[in-house]
Amino acid sequence: MAKYLLLKHYRGAPSAVNCVPMDQWTPEEVTAHIRYMQEFADRLEKTGEFVDGQALAPEGTWVRYDGEGRPPVTDGPFAETKDLIAGWMVIDVDSYERAVELAGELSAAPGAGGEPIHEWLELRPFLAMPATITE
Repeated sequence: MAKYLLLKHYRGAPSAVNCVPMDQWTPEEVTAHIRYMQEFADRLEKTGEFVDGQALAPEGTWVRYDGEGRPPVTDGPFAETKDLIAGWMVIDVDSYERAVELAGELSAAPGAGGEPIHEWLELRPFLAMPATITE
């Protein structure tokens, strides 16, 4: 089994086919999207492939250490990046091919007009330790 991180982006990824921003969806469209995501996670939980997932708010702050005895430094209330993360899901699957299959399915979550978003999801494997070789 290998763990993969599926990242949903607010922006920074290529445009989705149905690229109407979520803040322009009707309440029913938002509910349908969230229901799809939850049902997807529930199904993967039953197969043992779901690890965790969360939606994230668009606001955030970059923070860094600024030296001994000094307070952390922040850049303000908003990250200055084109790559804001909307949410994430961790899956634990048997193969890269299965991870791609599930990411493709998740990309079909409904959006505006109830049509699939066909959004791009970033699929990233967790860093794993290389196998130990003994002679």
